[in-house]
Amino acid sequence: MQTIRAAVCHAFNTPLVIEEVHLAAPGRGQVEVEIDAVAICHSDISFQQGGFGGHLPAVYGHEAAGRVTALGEGTSGIAVGDSVCVTLVRSCGGCPSCQSGHLTTCETRHDDTAGPLTTASGDKMLQAMACGAFAEKVVVDQSQVVTIPHDIGKDVASLISCGVITGVGAAVNAAGLRVGQDVVVIGAGGVGLNAIQGARIAGARRIVAVDMLDEKLEIAREFGATDTVSAKSAKPWAEVKKILGRGADVVLVTVGVAAVYEQAPRYLANSGRVVMVGMPHGDQKAAFSPLLMADVGQGYVGSKMGNVVIKRDIPWMIDLYRQGRLKLDELISGRWSLEQINEAIADTLGGAAKRNVIVFKR
Repeated sequence: MQTIRAAVCHAFNTPLVIEEVHLAAPGRGQVEVEIDAVAICHSDISFQQGGFGGHLPAVYGHEAAGRVTALGEGTSGIAVGDSVCVTLVRSCGGCPSCQSGHLTTCETRHDDTAGPLTTASGDKMLQAMACGAFAEKVVVDQSQVVTIPHDIGKDVASLISCGVITGVGAAVNAAGLRVGQDVVVIGAGGVGLNAIQGARIAGARRIVAVDMLDEKLEIAREFGATDTVSAKSAKPWAEVKKILGRGADVVLVTVGVAAVYEQAPRYLANSGRVVMVGMPHGDQKAAFSPLLMADVGQGYVGSKMGNVVIKRDIPWMIDLYRQGRLKLDELISGRWSLEQINEAIADTLGGAAKRNVIVFKR
């Protein structure tokens, strides 16, 4: 058992507290990683706000990169000293979902309050999303890490662990985009920009970004959007249809707002599909007409973490980055210390940030 520093949530909708917690040594099949960088995702903020519920105290953070410092028994393909991405995608490999290649929806349940983290006094603590990466170190299952080249900056690599795979994967994997199809991306934040990149990589004809902020729409063009529409318009879907000449084949919703899911079908062409990427708080509901959608062959498709297979897709994305075909450095809005995490969260909530990254300087 070792002592590390972490940003701890003791009560929802209150600032995180930097304090010492206990971290157990890695058990069978587990990996200990010293965190070099962890990005702030809106899912972390939703947890902190109480939107997803969960045990308290808790350590959030799941979009991380670092260096392997210890291995439990039974690990393979990983060595001490390896640089790795740390993800929340924990997969057993044996359940029906894993066996069919859907690792992000593994059916094996785990109690994240019975993990390696405990309070300084030895009480239960939630290792949120099986990561708890707002901390100096984590202990995670070996299925959650992917070895990466040492020369990739950890601040950049941390983005891959969630925002990049979620956005790119939603376009490429969940949407199953075909060359020449038209795409609308609602929300041009960190995940939305990566969804735009994914649509570009998949060969979309037109990619229309929709957002409330004009500055985000300008950035969206830099990441591959061919057109932009302000969500402040009275009927933004009508403007999109003027641009495309019809509705979109795919609408990627990357914001966690239920009302946006109600509007999303209005952007669609016949036989189009809405891909659900952004996650609203648990108490938010959306309504739609099954009759109208079924009559023209439309539907909703869920996308969790871009439906990726991390040990296949992360190396592919890193290669695209090295080729200059995937923007990563440009996604970072600011770099902060662990002590500044509440300021970084506030900046993220301001809406203009793409991704804020907590960097550990050693």
